[in-house]
Amino acid sequence: MDDAINGRIEALKEKYAASGQELLDFLDGLLETEYLTYWDYIRLDSLLSLQQPRTGHHDEPIFIMYHQITELYFKLVLHELDSVLENSPVSPDVLLEAIRRSNRYFGALEHSFGVMVDGMDREQFLRFRMALIPASGFQSGQYRMIEIASAKLNDLVHLDQREAYMNETNLATLLGQIYWLRGATLEKGGQKTLTLQQFEKQYGEVFLKRAHKARGKSIADQAFQLLQSGELQEDLRKELRVYDQYVNVLWPLQHYRSAVRYLAKQPSDARATGGTNWQKYLPPRFQKRIFFPFLWSEAEQEDWGKSFVDRYVTGN
Repeated sequence: MDDAINGRIEALKEKYAASGQELLDFLDGLLETEYLTYWDYIRLDSLLSLQQPRTGHHDEPIFIMYHQITELYFKLVLHELDSVLENSPVSPDVLLEAIRRSNRYFGALEHSFGVMVDGMDREQFLRFRMALIPASGFQSGQYRMIEIASAKLNDLVHLDQREAYMNETNLATLLGQIYWLRGATLEKGGQKTLTLQQFEKQYGEVFLKRAHKARGKSIADQAFQLLQSGELQEDLRKELRVYDQYVNVLWPLQHYRSAVRYLAKQPSDARATGGTNWQKYLPPRFQKRIFFPFLWSEAEQEDWGKSFVDRYVTGN
C-alpha cells in the first residue's frame, strides 16, 4: 500500500479509537453498507408524498408545492443567518457571503412568484381556498424567524408604536407590539383571529427564544457595529440594502400582487383565508419594515417601496 493509503488508515484508527472498537469492526460495517442512491439521499419518495390536497381541484397541488418550495428556501436563509448569530461577531467577509447567499435565495423566490400570480386558475383558487380556512401564509413561522434574526426587535414594532418602543429592552413586551399582530386582528373589536391564536400557540415560545438568541447579535446589530468601526465595506453595504428590499419590499409586494389578482373584486375585496387584512398588511408603505434603517436616508425611508409598487402593481 502506498503512503497515502497508510496515512488514511492511521487517521481512521485514531478517529475510532475513542469508541472502544477496533478499526476492523468499522471496516466490516462499511462492507455491509449498501451503495447510496440519489433518491435515498434526498428522501425523494418522502418529499413527493408530502402533497395532500383537500379538494379535487387541479390547481391546488400547485399552491401546496410552491409554498413548500418557499419554506425550503426560508430554511436555506435561516441556515446562513443562524450561523452568523451563533458565531457572532463574524468577520465582514463571512457576513458578506451569508447575505449574498440569502439574497440569492430570495431572488429565486421573487423571480419564481409567477407560479402563484399567473400559474393558477382564479375560479379554482377561489373555490379550493375555502377548504383551507383558517390556515394562511401569515402563519409562516420561518419567515418571522428570518425577521427576528435580521433586525433589532424594536424596528419590527408596528409603525404606529415604533417610536414609543424604540428604547424598550423587554423582548416579550416588544413581541407583544410586533407589526404582524395587526395583520390578523379584527379591526372591529380588536379580537385576535383564530389564525393568529393558532400561530401564537405554535410559535410564541420559539420566537421569544430566538429573540433572546439574536439580542445584540442580529444581522442589524453586527452591521451597525461594522459601520461604527469603519469596517462596513461598500460591497457589504450594497448587499445588505438588497437584502432589506428583498425581504421587506419585493417579497410582500409579490404577495400583494397575488392578492390583487385573486382576491380583489367588486363590490368588495375577498377576505384572506386567515382573516388577514391584506390590503393594509401587505403594502410596504403601511408597515415600513426596515432591517437596517442606518443604511437608508430619511427620503428613502419615507418613500419605502414606492418605486416597486409602481412597477409591480400599477405597471408604471
